[in-house]
Amino acid sequence: MAQNATIYKVELSVSDMDRHYYETHKLTVAKHPSETDKRLMVRILAFALNAHENLEMTKGLSTDDEPDIWQKSLNGELELWVTLGLPGDKVIRHSCGKAKEVIVYSYGGKTAELWREKTQNSTTRFDNLQVTNFSEQDIGELEKLASRSMKLQVNIQDGDVMVSVDDSIVYVTPVKWKSTE
Repeated sequence: MAQNATIYKVELSVSDMDRHYYETHKLTVAKHPSETDKRLMVRILAFALNAHENLEMTKGLSTDDEPDIWQKSLNGELELWVTLGLPGDKVIRHSCGKAKEVIVYSYGGKTAELWREKTQNSTTRFDNLQVTNFSEQDIGELEKLASRSMKLQVNIQDGDVMVSVDDSIVYVTPVKWKSTE
């Protein structure tokens, strides 16, 4: 019998001084049975970094042709495609052809660095692709904050991120490996 997704309730307050975005999102996040707490927290962090009224979590791991997060315009065009992990060339090519902007949030320490070396040359042609990496240490600390009911406060300033839950604070420093600028 297949396992069901675990439901997480997240109240996500985002204060993004870089984009002048200040809003609270109430999210119901389905954690796929094969998804780790680490990946779940990266997904929530990616949502916070791109927070917008039209941003949505998708089915993610349960579908191959959807990103983890997307933002569509009012007429249904894909404005933003967010993928987590270490996607292959085919996935990157597919997503860059479908969306105006594509962001890959990689993590995984040495494995992510090897992935970067492997894909670096084949991704230079995509002007709409951004790749941002999270250190293994930052994501390991973030993973410890995971619980089925969370009230997260995310503050973003000068590219640095502070995530707090109650008295626990985690600092995350995203590193841009490839920029759209």
